Amino acid sequence: MHRRHLLIGGASLVALSGYAASGAAMESGMTASAVALSTADEARIARAVLPAATPRAELLQPWTGPYEGVPPWDKVTAPKMRQAVMEGIELQRADIAAIANNAEAPTFANTLVAMELVGEPLDRAINIFSVMTSNIGGDDWDALETELSPILSAAGDEITFNEKLFQRIKAVADGADAAGLNAQQKRLAERSRDSFIRNGAALNAAGKAELGRINTELSNAFTGFGQKVVADENTWTVIANEAGLKGLPESNKAAAAAAARTRNVQGWAIVNTRSSVDPFLTFADDRALREQVWKKFVKRGDNGDANDTKSTIARIVALRQQRARLLGFANHAEWRMQDTMAKTPAAAMDLMQRVWAPAKARVAEEVADMKAIAGFDIEPWDYLYFAEKVRKAKYDLDQNELKPYFELHAVRAASFYMAERLYGFVFKPLPKGTVSTFEPDVTTYEVTDKATGKLIGLYYADDFARPGKRSGAWMTTYRSFSTLTGSKPILASNNNNFVKAADGQPLLISLDDAETLFHEFGHALHYFSSVVTYPSFGNTPRDFVEYPSQVHEHWVLSRPILDGYMKHVETKQPMPQALVDKIEASSTFNQGYATVSYLSSALVDMDLHTQATPPTDIAAFEKASLDRLGMPKEIVMRHRLPQFNHLFTSDAYSAGYYSYLWSEVMDADTWAYFEESGDVFNPDIGGRFKSIILAPGNTTDRGDAYRQFRGRNPDVKALLKVRGFPTS
Repeated sequence: MHRRHLLIGGASLVALSGYAASGAAMESGMTASAVALSTADEARIARAVLPAATPRAELLQPWTGPYEGVPPWDKVTAPKMRQAVMEGIELQRADIAAIANNAEAPTFANTLVAMELVGEPLDRAINIFSVMTSNIGGDDWDALETELSPILSAAGDEITFNEKLFQRIKAVADGADAAGLNAQQKRLAERSRDSFIRNGAALNAAGKAELGRINTELSNAFTGFGQKVVADENTWTVIANEAGLKGLPESNKAAAAAAARTRNVQGWAIVNTRSSVDPFLTFADDRALREQVWKKFVKRGDNGDANDTKSTIARIVALRQQRARLLGFANHAEWRMQDTMAKTPAAAMDLMQRVWAPAKARVAEEVADMKAIAGFDIEPWDYLYFAEKVRKAKYDLDQNELKPYFELHAVRAASFYMAERLYGFVFKPLPKGTVSTFEPDVTTYEVTDKATGKLIGLYYADDFARPGKRSGAWMTTYRSFSTLTGSKPILASNNNNFVKAADGQPLLISLDDAETLFHEFGHALHYFSSVVTYPSFGNTPRDFVEYPSQVHEHWVLSRPILDGYMKHVETKQPMPQALVDKIEASSTFNQGYATVSYLSSALVDMDLHTQATPPTDIAAFEKASLDRLGMPKEIVMRHRLPQFNHLFTSDAYSAGYYSYLWSEVMDADTWAYFEESGDVFNPDIGGRFKSIILAPGNTTDRGDAYRQFRGRNPDVKALLKVRGFPTS
């Protein structure tokens, strides 16, 4: 959770950089346009509004130690966190009261800038709290999350529903032109006002009370959903005999053996997470065991037991519809998409439908090829397995040939090389114990600017799966850049779920895993590149934020990366060009499967959140929605509704899973720009990408920023070409 989510009750308040013309100038009788305040003056005026406070709770204290302060992971316990959050809410309440009740006339500095500084102690605690619930988990943290989530939700609503505060923000926004605010200041003020309105600030007392009830109930439901899915993922399938592992690469066998040992079971364990399941479905010869592993995985949250999530989903979508109607929108999707690049559900659907038809057609071709080899109808647990057989037959390419080139530490080093070539970032590993970490396996790196030696930040890598940790891969920031708050070093992390290799053995990952690592690293690079004035200025629209991460996946197979880092774990030779040529020749192979599995999830998401009457039978709705789409029977959604964390652990990606495709249009077009230049590390393009796309956050409309970078709108044909679909 980020403080700006809390302040606006679930929606990001996007702030913008620029110099304010308010406060001191107006107080001295000068016109607002006559004087521009420095950031330091803005901060001085804003902090003068806020009460001086000395937090008592240990986890509310300013961070100490190297790098101008780092999270005190060694001091964190659930009871201490509870104390910190409860006191932090009180301190935040005092901050808000001071702004709302200020006797001075509202100005940009004493209202909008002051809002950027609200609740700093609570922000520190919440950043730690979110890591403990996502990366560590367990009964104590689950219980605390269940207790605090509705309290935090109510605290956010209290801010949004503060009438005096809203009127001050509205006054600054409505009077922006008269006050002579520049374009960035006006954008900040108006977006802040509009965000408050979207989240209920303009409702009457009864409406605010009802919205508060809905938000609190949603918060409880989100927490319950996430904990149930984690519980179902903390399971495994035991393979009792080695014969059941036939076909599996040795590295995966070793990982399954290690997983069994750590869980005190005999044999081998296929953990119920994607990084463990997908390799088994791809290589294991035993069809019955593939079916067993597949069913366990796709049935997460859908077993009719204590961890079944379907009733929770039904309640979430009903509450979302009630909220949308209360706020004046036809449905949840229309409400959620107000501050996106797509703007409307129809625009997102238009793009998805343009890709859906050719993707389904490609699936039919893929299935025909597989059936010719299998000799029987392809079931979902057969798809990845026989796709590999077709890949081998068509392109003489075996995924097992690739894995020895993707050793985890080498892939990580390659990502650092990419960052240095493109943006001048240098990553230096730190000795264990230099800074505290929340788990012994976490490694840390110092990030500096190559040209100047200036410290940029600290990078944490948490690579391994563990009980209680949520599945998947993601990026987190513990502290983002802001000149308003002192330009402190950025603290960012990447989080994965690789299964540890046996002692002394290399941890080999797939090409897909390597691309995922580069993807999440791209998010971190976005934050390390940030140069903004206000903390909330770093937030970008949901359907833009995946673009800078997705484009970085392309560098995995670039020749400089392969030659320098992707070397065979035994021969130490770089991947030969002949093998690269096979990969490139097969680059559009299986794109039917990849596109349909993802896009079906995005389409069902949008279908669910545009219903006039929310469904009560989630299983029936999922089936009916897929039937309407003509979903190929051989494929299952990448994320079925019962385990769709993107949609039901918060509002963040709800009616927004399409954003990966929206971002991919820009990503594919950007990669084409690099390739067409003749140098995939073209320093001019890389520099412009950093300065125009990464650094400014949401200073200007992101569509305008893309046009400034590329010289035109993104071309969807680049996406269709990458996926091997017809471009006409």
